Amino acid sequence: MVAMSRSRLLRRLSACWLLAIFVSGAAAADDPLPISVQVALADARLPPEALVAWVAEVGPQGHEAPRLTWRAREPVNPASLMKLYSTGAALELLGPAWTWSTPVLATGPIDARGVLHGDLVIQGRGDPTLVIERLWLLLRQLQQRGVREVRGDIVLDGSAFTQPPGDPADFDGDALRPYNVQPDALMLNLKSITLGFVPDPPRKIARITTDVPLAGVKVDARVPLTANDCGNWRGALKADFSDPARLKFSGSYPVACGEKSWSLAYADPASYNARLVDALWRETGGRLGGRVREGVAAPESSLLFEFASPPLASVVRDINKFSNNVMAQQLFLSLGLDAAVTAQLPQGTPAFVSASATVSTPALPIVLPSPGEPQRQEAAASEARLSVVPLDTAQAARAAVSRHVRERTACTQAEVVIDNGSGLSRSSRSSASCLGAWLQALWTSPLMPELTSSLPLPGVDGTAKRPGRIWGAALGRAHLKTGSLRDAAGLAGYVIGTSGRRYVFVAILNHPNANAGRPVLDALLDWTAQEGSP
Repeated sequence: MVAMSRSRLLRRLSACWLLAIFVSGAAAADDPLPISVQVALADARLPPEALVAWVAEVGPQGHEAPRLTWRAREPVNPASLMKLYSTGAALELLGPAWTWSTPVLATGPIDARGVLHGDLVIQGRGDPTLVIERLWLLLRQLQQRGVREVRGDIVLDGSAFTQPPGDPADFDGDALRPYNVQPDALMLNLKSITLGFVPDPPRKIARITTDVPLAGVKVDARVPLTANDCGNWRGALKADFSDPARLKFSGSYPVACGEKSWSLAYADPASYNARLVDALWRETGGRLGGRVREGVAAPESSLLFEFASPPLASVVRDINKFSNNVMAQQLFLSLGLDAAVTAQLPQGTPAFVSASATVSTPALPIVLPSPGEPQRQEAAASEARLSVVPLDTAQAARAAVSRHVRERTACTQAEVVIDNGSGLSRSSRSSASCLGAWLQALWTSPLMPELTSSLPLPGVDGTAKRPGRIWGAALGRAHLKTGSLRDAAGLAGYVIGTSGRRYVFVAILNHPNANAGRPVLDALLDWTAQEGSP
């Protein structure tokens, strides 16, 4: 054992010596990496050029003299650290109290018996919070306003986002992963379903539960229990999701697993909204003469009410704490719709006239109201009109966020490339110094507390509660966004040093084996919290 330990130590020292030679030949602008980081790189068998890093004290002094820079101007894939750009820009451009609004309209009168003689229209404007509980509240509010029966159809209008259709399998080939759900202006329950598995040993079965009702969809109610190890319990179930109308299981469930859940993107996302609304409307006692279908608001539609989301600051917290990609993309595209934001776009951004946005008194423009604007817009919308929206909502969002980042930092176009706002992208790019400058700029913003509180605390909550990580002196003493893709891993945010000083911290690994290098990120984070020297 002693011989083996000495041998391993010699190999590690040799690797560090070779790394030190590389470091000594690095660009003069780079600082030496801390020894602990060099050791972690050697242990993970990662080359030093896989890492980019930027650490500086917050405030003006941080701009003048970063504590550490390592290949900080090199653009790399930041993975979910990209959410810091989109959520930070959203807080500054829209304000923490800004809300999404989902209009509910009717194409006919409502009689004294609660019968709507016409279609009911739910018009999406990007709200990412319309999960099952809030959709139930929307329908409940509709019934409280006197609508018990719809003689026509329930029309689901998701036309506000104007962008080319995407395939959920495009990113990694796994269309059933919840994070691969494609954006939708009317995003209901993140187009996902969560299956629960509850062992019932006396009956030697596991009961299968679902969190949402979907009209026309059957789910096997039970599977046999086995005494096998939990292990690959999902594989043991032998699930068959090839038929969207039937979720089947021909395997078994290990009793040793206890209760488990399995979240899935629904296999037929185009029908998800209609299935969910149909089932939930009938569950709440509503009657329907027609059917639930996709469509656009007709010109004669009139407003019944608008259903507001939680405030933006609350949504940003959910996005960053749990790195929710679908919600992040919904927010990002909403920036491409908002009137106050799109008004700042450079001249030449394409636009087109959307006839689907034409409604009657009170008119409902597709563009979202900015803070303080609703009353003025309602007064101006007393007669039917056409609404102008960006030709490509994603293009408008990229332009708005990129422009705001460049205005608040010294970043160049080459240093930050914004794709979909979530980081679930192979083309997103950011340098460590650019992301550091952005975090410095946000630290001076009045909205700094809202952004900071949205970031996970290492070892405490959100995506930074991952077991097995060695946070060292940074345990509970930082607010950090995590990022992870197949070939990228990163941490970025704010760290409190042992002296009480605060630091902007950015560290990103890009390498086919990047996720094996999390100890590298943790070592640099610990060094930052301990305010050590290289």
